Amino acid sequence: MAAFAHSAPCWVDVQLSDLEAGKRFYGGLFGWSFRADDGMPFADALSEGRLVAGLAAKKDGRLPTAWGVSFATDDVRATVAAIREHGGQVITDPVRAGRAAITAQAADPGGAVFGLWQPVDRAGFEKQNEPGSFCWTEVYTRQPERVDPFYEQVFGFRSTDPEHPDDPGGADHPDGAGGAGEGVPGRSATPVGFRMWSPRGTEPGPDTAVGGRSVITDALPAVMPSHFLTYFAVGDCDAAAELAVRLGGRISAEPFDIPYGRMAVLHDDQGAVFAVLQPGRSLR
Repeated sequence: MAAFAHSAPCWVDVQLSDLEAGKRFYGGLFGWSFRADDGMPFADALSEGRLVAGLAAKKDGRLPTAWGVSFATDDVRATVAAIREHGGQVITDPVRAGRAAITAQAADPGGAVFGLWQPVDRAGFEKQNEPGSFCWTEVYTRQPERVDPFYEQVFGFRSTDPEHPDDPGGADHPDGAGGAGEGVPGRSATPVGFRMWSPRGTEPGPDTAVGGRSVITDALPAVMPSHFLTYFAVGDCDAAAELAVRLGGRISAEPFDIPYGRMAVLHDDQGAVFAVLQPGRSLR
């Protein structure tokens, strides 16, 4: 079991109203196969036989249909305590998730929800930064002044603020968000902040970054909450966006170029939002 560094994104899963429809959509889009015990309301997704994600049937229809990301921790209870200490909210206390991990769910001071993952028998996903697998995550917030110190203190992230025009959060983004984001098309007149996170003990910068923070600007609806956006690597961004539409999804942000490749923001056929990225150069 290959270990993830403390604070590295190590697992992603999506909560869906219709699990079987989710299998059809993501199997068609990414070529995933699925493994599930009979009658269980969740399934492991595999790409080339390696774990990449989880699909789960929502237990409560009022829950959002959304992708979630979990960060690795070697002591989930200590991380939960740090979250409370630094202004976050613990949504679910640590609980054993079968034989896989001890998990918890929390929200940062701006309200963005994320998971914690202390491995037991499963370190996390087995494939990343390759087509059909996780490659990046960003939190979108309106409160960077509160959120930035939270992630640095809780996870030990070391931050880098790329400068425009190499800043993925600059004016060339088509949605007015501080990064790639989803939402209303239209260009932001002024570059806004984008921050990259590198794990503790590394030299901060694009080569070590494992995620980032973007700013939700006034160009987007006031009702849009803080949230994480999960990115999956693909070989052809434009083809993936077209295929998602044929499978019943829709495009939120049409394919566009960023300094790290070409990306699009999509909705699956049940409304869960995610991004696809055709890397031009490594994010890490």
